[in-house]
Amino acid sequence: MSKSLIIYFSRADENYAVGYIEKGNTEITAEYVQELTGADMFKVEPLVPYSAEYNKCIEEAKVRVGNAPIKEELPDISEYDTVFVMSPIYWGTYAPEVETAIEGVDFSGKTIRVISTHEGSGLGSMVSDVKNICKGANVDSRGLAIKGTQVKDSKKIIQAWL
Repeated sequence: MSKSLIIYFSRADENYAVGYIEKGNTEITAEYVQELTGADMFKVEPLVPYSAEYNKCIEEAKVRVGNAPIKEELPDISEYDTVFVMSPIYWGTYAPEVETAIEGVDFSGKTIRVISTHEGSGLGSMVSDVKNICKGANVDSRGLAIKGTQVKDSKKIIQAWL
């Protein structure tokens, strides 16, 4: 029996085009994937939280590219066959903390499926960036991009994609 893991980064507070939210769009999406697949979940959290204000958050995230410490390292993934990598799009790819979480992890033989939340960027380069960093993995080129303003109504779209 195959086992799946969802690795996701999500941010609540003020979000682009949706205003202040109590739960991040990617987290809602991750919960739908978990409900539909039974996958385990790992939330990537920054060591230093971002500002609640969107514009300040963006400035903070720019500084973290290439150096985004996280609270907790990814657990051993050896028992998983499929890994979902999920993030909002930051400058055309995943949030900096996602790279910190997956960099240097052995993804050999794993299938990786990519989901982004966005407000116009689609998947950006997230699929190819995941492919570049997750050596030895089979990265599904059919990533899924969900607009943040449509996340709450996306369960059927996710189900069809799965």
